[in-house]
Amino acid sequence: MSRPFAGRVALVTGASRGIGRSAALALAGAGAHVIAAARTIGALEALDDEIRALGGTATLVPIDLKDLEAVDRFAPAIAQRWSKLDILVGNAGLLGPLSPVAHIEDKTFDDVFRVNVTANFRLLRALDPALRAADAGRVLMITSGAARRVRAFWGAYAASKAALEALVRAYAAETMNITNVRAMLVDPGRMRTAMRAAAMPGEDPESLPHPDSIAPAILKLAAPDWTETGKLYEVSTGEVIAYEQPR
Repeated sequence: MSRPFAGRVALVTGASRGIGRSAALALAGAGAHVIAAARTIGALEALDDEIRALGGTATLVPIDLKDLEAVDRFAPAIAQRWSKLDILVGNAGLLGPLSPVAHIEDKTFDDVFRVNVTANFRLLRALDPALRAADAGRVLMITSGAARRVRAFWGAYAASKAALEALVRAYAAETMNITNVRAMLVDPGRMRTAMRAAAMPGEDPESLPHPDSIAPAILKLAAPDWTETGKLYEVSTGEVIAYEQPR
C-alpha cells in the first residue's frame, strides 16, 4: 500500500464520526500519524481500531473544544512531542438549535461560536509555530455553504462559519509569503452526517454522499505539493474558489 504521508503528523478534530472520522482514516491510511481529537472515548477507541487495521497509528485526545483551557493545554503539547505539525483538519462543529435570531439564547450563541470559531482560533494560535516548523504545513478548516448562502433560522451557525472563513483567510494572508503554510476552507456540501440529519430531518440520508467520499479532497489539500491558500474548496465540484480580495 502506498503511504505518501509517511512521517507526517496530522491533527483531526471531531475525529470520532462523520467527516472527521473519514479524514482521520484517509490520512492514517496514507501513512500519517493521526492525532484524533473528539469528546467520546469509546468512539475514539473504535477509530483507533480501524486505523490499526489499516496499518496506521494514532494518538487519541478526548477533549471537548468548548473547554478552551483544555485546548490551550493540549495544542502546545503537540509541538513538544513531535516538534512540528504537518496537517491540521479543523472539523469539529456545532449546529445549535435552528431558531429566529430574535429567539437565540445567549448560551446557544456562545456555544456555537466557541466550538466553530474560538476553539479554531485557539488551535491556530497555539499550533502556528508547529505548522511553520513543518516543511509544508497544511490547514484545512471545514466550513459550510451556510456561511455564504444564508437563510432564515440559521443565524448563529451561518454567522459562526462566516467568521471562521474570515479568520482562516486572514491567517492564510499572513503566512503565504513568509512560510510554507497553506490554509484552505473546505465545503463538503450535502453529506450523510449526523449534523445534516439534525438540520434536515425529512431528508433521506441514503440520497446523500457518504462522508468517506471526502477522503480524496482531504489528501489532495493536505499534500505538500498543494500550493493554493486562503481559498475555498468545494468538494462536490472539485472547484477552488477565490474570495473577493480587499481593494
